[in-house]
Amino acid sequence: MAAEVRGFDSPKETRQFKGHGKLELVDLMGGMAGRGTFEPGWKWSEDVKPIAGTASCQAAHTGYVVSGAMHIAFDDGSALDVKAGEVFHMPPGHDAWTVGNAACVLVDFSGVQDYAKPH
Repeated sequence: MAAEVRGFDSPKETRQFKGHGKLELVDLMGGMAGRGTFEPGWKWSEDVKPIAGTASCQAAHTGYVVSGAMHIAFDDGSALDVKAGEVFHMPPGHDAWTVGNAACVLVDFSGVQDYAKPH
């Protein structure tokens, strides 16, 4: 088994959102991890929906919030908030937006392969 280390200081790819942030990707053992920087004012339905072309985010995300906070509103009407220091899983079918005046920075280990990637 080979060990690998990658850093977000030299990502394999950076995907800019329509506005208000970016997703930096690293490839680790054939899997992708992403660091998302969601600036104040970021909202999935405004900043990523035009790229994704779907009614709501169809990626499942599992990750860790490094800083800031985000509100997630699910297609079924439920909602939750995540904040710095929390680990999360969110299934497909949601909108989300940054809460407050600070960027929400998170690391996503499961939902970045096609996230904010034009189809």
